[in-house]
Amino acid sequence: MEQNQRGKTALITGASNGFGMEFAKLFARDGYNLVLVARSTERLRQLGYQLQDEHGLEHVCIITADLSRPEAPQEVYDEVMRSGIQVDVLVNNAGAGVHGEFSETDLEHELRIMQLNMNTPVHLTKLFLKDMIRRDEGKILNLCSVVSFMPSPLMTIYAATKAFMLSFSEGLTNELKHTNITVTALCPGASNTMFFKRAGAAHTRAANGSLSEPEDVALDGYQALMSGKTRIVSGLKNKVQVGSTNLMPDMVTAENMHHLMEEEEEYRPGE
Repeated sequence: MEQNQRGKTALITGASNGFGMEFAKLFARDGYNLVLVARSTERLRQLGYQLQDEHGLEHVCIITADLSRPEAPQEVYDEVMRSGIQVDVLVNNAGAGVHGEFSETDLEHELRIMQLNMNTPVHLTKLFLKDMIRRDEGKILNLCSVVSFMPSPLMTIYAATKAFMLSFSEGLTNELKHTNITVTALCPGASNTMFFKRAGAAHTRAANGSLSEPEDVALDGYQALMSGKTRIVSGLKNKVQVGSTNLMPDMVTAENMHHLMEEEEEYRPGE
């Protein structure tokens, strides 16, 4: 793991909670300055200024942005450029999902999720990667998922976006193999964050099973990023799950995931 990276800067999307907040703590611990991006200004300020005081960071830049808006990536990039900040590490962490049958879920909501989970990280990567290539130095971390490897009924759009992000990450890794720029795909499983609640999936079997802690997932991703690894599946249980997908037909995997994403039998709407 890299240490004492004074003068370098990491930009983290979705930094106000969950994995993003834990990434911010890890980067700050090693001396990185921070650009924190999320919708919650007050939470970002509290986190950023706390980390700045604790670790003596030179600067923490807070950018309030709704990254489900198509214009947001360019706005974030422009604000970073106006501030004279060089981004050495880009962490595309922000993401969301929605639970339910695709035929019944809201299309506009799903299009915003697709923007947030795919278009925004691609757009941010395009912008910041050009600067990294000019310097021939940089690191990019993309938040993928164990469902990047498998269909996930009742979370169909989310799983499809994460499959895209894994393919994007690994293709980009190959394109950059002759540079000093690395791309790492972090693939966690079900975790103890706000994701399931916000996706309307808090009463599913997956949300009430064995959950990974966000600090453990973030540490796995951080160490893989600093080591230049292409992909990291966080947690032994999740490694086994991903490995088993190579041994089972896709339809069997889909049926297993459907079971996990169903609401627990004792749950009744309105409770």
